[in-house]
Amino acid sequence: MDKINFFPENLDVQNKKVILRLDLNVPIKDKAIEDDTRIVMCLPFIKKLVKKKAKIIILSHLGRPKGEKDPELTLIPIYKYLKKSLNTNIFFFMGKIDDEINDKFSQLNEGEIILIENIRYFKEETSNDENFSKKLASLGDIYINDAFSCSHRKQSSIYNITKYISKCYAGPLLKKEIEAINLVILNKKEPVTCIIGGSKISTKINVILSIIEKVNNLIIVGAMANNFLVQKNIKIGKSLVEKNIKEIIQKINEKAQKNNCDILIPEDCMVGTNMDGEGKVKKFDAITDDELILDIGPNTIKKIIKKINESNTVLWNGPAGYFENQNFSNGTISIADAISNNTVKKSLTSVLGGGDTLAAIKKSKNKLSFTHLSTAGGAFLEYLEGKDLPGLSVLK
Repeated sequence: MDKINFFPENLDVQNKKVILRLDLNVPIKDKAIEDDTRIVMCLPFIKKLVKKKAKIIILSHLGRPKGEKDPELTLIPIYKYLKKSLNTNIFFFMGKIDDEINDKFSQLNEGEIILIENIRYFKEETSNDENFSKKLASLGDIYINDAFSCSHRKQSSIYNITKYISKCYAGPLLKKEIEAINLVILNKKEPVTCIIGGSKISTKINVILSIIEKVNNLIIVGAMANNFLVQKNIKIGKSLVEKNIKEIIQKINEKAQKNNCDILIPEDCMVGTNMDGEGKVKKFDAITDDELILDIGPNTIKKIIKKINESNTVLWNGPAGYFENQNFSNGTISIADAISNNTVKKSLTSVLGGGDTLAAIKKSKNKLSFTHLSTAGGAFLEYLEGKDLPGLSVLK
C-alpha cells in the first residue's frame, strides 16, 4: 500500500486543472436516484478541491451503455444532485472528446466544476484506447483516481490516462478502501472470521481459496452454501445449485483443513415454494422436492453470532438469503446486527463489501456501525484475492 502515490494534503492545486475519476454509478429509476451513498461519499473531497480553488473535471460512468448514448444511463440526475449539493458553478458537458475539447474547457474558472457525460458512452473508454486516453489527459494538469471500485479495469479513464499526465494520485476514498481491506489481510487482529454469501461460488472461488490462508473461520451462507450441502448428500429440494462444482468444494475443504481454517455451513434453513411467498423454518431432512432454501435458519444464526462474538476481525461479502423478500431477510439482518453490536462494544474490526451486502443491511431498522463499508464489488474481491489491480499499479 505504501507504494501507491496518494494525493498529498498540502499539494497546491490552485488554478490547476484536476481530472477527478469518481464512481458515481448509482441506481437510478425514472430519472430519480434511489441510493445516493456513493455520491455522498465523494462530496467532502470535491468540496476540499473547490476550497483549494482547483478547476475540477469529473469523469464517471453509469451502467454499461457499451459505447452507445443510452438515455437511461445519462449522468444528468447526478449533475442535478451535485448542483444542489455544491456551492459553486457546475457545468455538464455532453459533447465530443476531440481535438477541440481543450478550447471548450478553457473558460473554467478556479473552484468551478465540469461533469463530463457518462464516460462509457465512448466505446474508446472500455477498449482503453490510446488516443482517447491522450485526449482525456490533455484536459488536466493533475489526475486523481478516487474510484477504487473501477480500479480492477484496464480502461482509458483509469489506466492509460496516467501515461500522459505527470502528476497522478490515488484519492482519499481509494486510500480508505485499501487501508480497510488491509486490516483484514495484512494488519489483522485474530481470530478472523470471513462470511461469504451470495448465489454463485464459481464467481468467488479464487477469493475463497486465497482468504482461507488468512482467516481462522470461513462461514458460507446464501445459495452458494447449497453446493456444500449437496456434497454431504443433504436434500435441498429445488434450491439453486451449480453444476460440476464437486471438485471445487473438495479443493476448498482440503485447503481449509491444511490451513487450520474452520468452515461453517448452515444446519437449518428457511424455505418457501417460491421466492415471493412466506417462509418456514426447516431442518434439511424435512425439505420437500418443491421447496427452495431462501435463508438460513435460527440454529445457524445462533452459531454464526457465536463465531462473531468470539472474533476480533470480521470480513463479510454477500447476503445470507433472498433478502429482497422480507420473509427471507432475517439471517442477513441478524448477522449485520451482531457485527454492528461487536464493533461498538468491543471494537471489532468489521469490513463489509459488495453492493448486495450494503443493500441488504439498509433494510435493518436498527442503527448500525461498522469499521468500513466498501461500495466496491469486483475490485474489492480481486484485491482480497491478492491481485495487483491495473488502476492501482499505474499509481505506484
